[in-house]
Amino acid sequence: MSNTCHYCGIQMAIPEQGQVTMHPKQYEKMAGNRFVKPEFHQKHNRYYFSFQSTNNLITLLEEWLKEDVHNEWMELLDNHNNQMPITVQHLYERATQPALTSIIYNGEFTSHIQPIIDLKTQGIFGYEALLRTTNSSTSPGDLFAFAQRAGLHSMLDQKAREEAVKSKAKHIPKGQKCFINFLPSTIYVPEYCLRHTFNIVKHYDVAPSDLVFEVVETEKITNMDHLKNIFETYQASGMNVALDDVGSGYSTIEVLNLLKPHIVKIDREYIRDCHLEKEKQDFLLRVINTAYELGVELLAEGIETIEEYNWLQNNGIQYGQGYYIGKPSPYPIHSFSHA
Repeated sequence: MSNTCHYCGIQMAIPEQGQVTMHPKQYEKMAGNRFVKPEFHQKHNRYYFSFQSTNNLITLLEEWLKEDVHNEWMELLDNHNNQMPITVQHLYERATQPALTSIIYNGEFTSHIQPIIDLKTQGIFGYEALLRTTNSSTSPGDLFAFAQRAGLHSMLDQKAREEAVKSKAKHIPKGQKCFINFLPSTIYVPEYCLRHTFNIVKHYDVAPSDLVFEVVETEKITNMDHLKNIFETYQASGMNVALDDVGSGYSTIEVLNLLKPHIVKIDREYIRDCHLEKEKQDFLLRVINTAYELGVELLAEGIETIEEYNWLQNNGIQYGQGYYIGKPSPYPIHSFSHA
């Protein structure tokens, strides 16, 4: 899938000089903005607004935003007749945050990997690939928040998946899993939107069975059938799927049977001090029983102490992840030693 996909966004730099165009219906909604007089081209039935600098463009957009037309579509044109359909709000975000836009356009990030172990054998089961920007002053959270505001979240999510696959090919041995986060809201038509990812997997000669695609914790799922379709598309290509943060938000025990993930991650809030708090123990034991009945494997994330580790191990949790086991780093660990 190319970067010109309508949903992933067209990758076009904002020119110093150019034009924005819109249909008369959009222009009428912006009627409060009279400080710039557009040209009307009868042939194209469009209004054309010229700008002479990025600051000039930002001023124009700020006036339109006052009219509450954030989601109105228009086209940005440069002097080479390149064009990009975009909303007022998305263009404003990209124009005012060029450094963050550049990070996404140019893929200025890498993956750190955090180990996941088999709690019984203490062997390395795999790693979770976590996005990091090459500019350490920009956090992944800030980058994804900006991408959402700027209409670049699909592009960023796609490129983050690609970076994770590259990290798997370069650093993680064959036979060990690589967990890769994804945003369901950025995958509109799974059979099409995931084609790019599948091509990347093939290009880097990564075994599909070594990959586990995991719904990220920040995503609020409202369409379970859509998520089920995404899971089935991954599974049809020989890949594994994981449901994140069971017990938190949408990821309740009741949806396990519907989605049939290979692995379920247990929300770290239930892991913290699980050896001390009976309420958490009761919940975890219910999850363990349900997972056993459905043939789903469990992964406890956020393990920070030996006491938490021991309780989880003794009660049948298969896999573990957390600072007690290992922090995210650019390179895999060679072994894990449980005291």
